[in-house]
Amino acid sequence: MTATVPIGEFSRLSYLSVKALRYYHEIELLPPATVDPSTGYRFYSTDQVERAHLIRRLRELNMPVPEIKAVLDAPDRGTRDAALRAHLERMEAELARTRDVVASLRALLLPPGDEPLKVEYRSVPSFPALAIAEVVSRDGIDVWCDTSFGTLYQALEAAGIAPDGPGSATYAMEFFENDRGEVVAFVPIAPADRERCAALGTVIDLPARRFAVAVHLGPFTDFDRTYGALGSYVAEHDSALAEPVRERYLAGPGDVAEADYITEICWPIGRL
Repeated sequence: MTATVPIGEFSRLSYLSVKALRYYHEIELLPPATVDPSTGYRFYSTDQVERAHLIRRLRELNMPVPEIKAVLDAPDRGTRDAALRAHLERMEAELARTRDVVASLRALLLPPGDEPLKVEYRSVPSFPALAIAEVVSRDGIDVWCDTSFGTLYQALEAAGIAPDGPGSATYAMEFFENDRGEVVAFVPIAPADRERCAALGTVIDLPARRFAVAVHLGPFTDFDRTYGALGSYVAEHDSALAEPVRERYLAGPGDVAEADYITEICWPIGRL
């Protein structure tokens, strides 16, 4: 059995203010069961309480109103629950990122360590690679890399071709200057596999270069600190080329926990 109550009483039942209830009526998120035509008073049914509680929780999780509408208007519970799970997963990922940023900020407050950055000089000959290139925004780089490397490794595995080195990527100067630029994700291949890989996608030749190399351990939250330290070292001791930086992912997503990520940053300093 249900009952109809005025907006003030429904405010107590739902834990939503009268102001919020009026707003949700205006945007058709939670319209009242009836509205008195002569007074304009709003009345709500007690069977709307669960919907109101759901709206309140989703707003506390910062779900945008259009997404809340999609959840509430889902044709069945399975569709609704799938949308809710997707939002919760995004929230959990954001919480994890926030924790990493907080930890990185705390590290900035500590006195600098005594151990200097270890920089290795390395000459790398030209080599072929199966690659995907695209102009990518900084905000979308994580998803793009996950998708691109997944595509590359799946293609090689399906063709029975073993990578000839770790997955890597190059980042154009514009990526840093404009928060958007060309990124090339690639997996090195043996020269003997070039023709077979050409049927799988784009095969490129990475040019021979000399690099200053430093290793970044752990998640990418404080990646900028390793970039800053290595770039500063190069500026103080060498001459950097205005060419894409290479990153080599020795251990990363899908392999280990974030704390165990190992990434080589290769700063171009000269041609062979």
